[in-house]
Amino acid sequence: MNYRAFGRLGWNVSEVGFGMWGIAGGEGGWTGSDDERGMQALQLAVNNGCNFFDTAWIYGRGHSERMLGRLLRNNPDNPPIVATKVPPKNREWPSRRGDKLEDIFPPDHIRTYVDKSLENLDRGSLQLLQFHVWEDDWAHDERWMRVVDDLKSEKLIDGIGISVNRWEPENVIRTLETGLIDSVQVIYNIFDQAPMDQLIPLCAQHQIAVIARVPFDEGSLTGTLTKQSIWPEGDWRNSYFVRENLHATVDRVEALKQDLPVGMTLAECALRFILSNPGITTVIPGMRALGNVEQNLECSSKGPLPPPTSCSVLRRTAGIERQRHGRNERRTIMFN
Repeated sequence: MNYRAFGRLGWNVSEVGFGMWGIAGGEGGWTGSDDERGMQALQLAVNNGCNFFDTAWIYGRGHSERMLGRLLRNNPDNPPIVATKVPPKNREWPSRRGDKLEDIFPPDHIRTYVDKSLENLDRGSLQLLQFHVWEDDWAHDERWMRVVDDLKSEKLIDGIGISVNRWEPENVIRTLETGLIDSVQVIYNIFDQAPMDQLIPLCAQHQIAVIARVPFDEGSLTGTLTKQSIWPEGDWRNSYFVRENLHATVDRVEALKQDLPVGMTLAECALRFILSNPGITTVIPGMRALGNVEQNLECSSKGPLPPPTSCSVLRRTAGIERQRHGRNERRTIMFN
């Protein structure tokens, strides 16, 4: 496993981390989770050098955090770095233009969920606390600044981050320029390279860590989807991969497969594409099968993609404009 500096916080983090949404299950999540298998996958990741784990209270309503707490207790001599997220008070993803900070992240709400996360994780402090949605109109609102400063002064958190809304990488630029944000989490993959336009260069300029999420485009870049794919009732992929999106995505995946180097799987290509970008601090694939944990973490040691599998070839072949045009197609997801 290779490691990269986590922005100005300076943590040495594994360049392949662990995204813990799918492992928790629960309403609005991914079906097919199993705690015993999940804990085995988490421990295998630690054993193979992964030390960055990204979770959130909403993942299983605290269940993902509790699983991570068990992992921390099982590895007292080698504790992983923990990143979690405060849910929006109105339980809507993504946020909407015109949303008021007092309705989404009032100070008492932030405090409440810091306490919940600390209890779930069985910790006295959090290394990284992230806002789970964001509107850049809140950039200079002193209320979030004040509560973050207080949490840091009380040593309840070490760093603060923002998880950017899907297809909206520019919806955080003014906030990053305040100098108060330590990390930004954004969707960045072969099919969505828009963060390279402004966000990733700005983060490099200000030493802000970049966490790349959704490296497999919600599963399409594993190569396992077909135009007949369906999921059990309650699985959120049924609302994301509606017929039009599913069919177009499968077509793009099939086109991309034609450019793969001999012997390279699509999933490996997807991860190594992200790791080829020095502006990315860590990528956080979701992993439940033990074989997938091993294969994903091995990508770190394989280095950047070889020529001619370059960003330009991947952009042209994959039809990247699907995501560029789709960024304004906002599907609101609500959780109780």
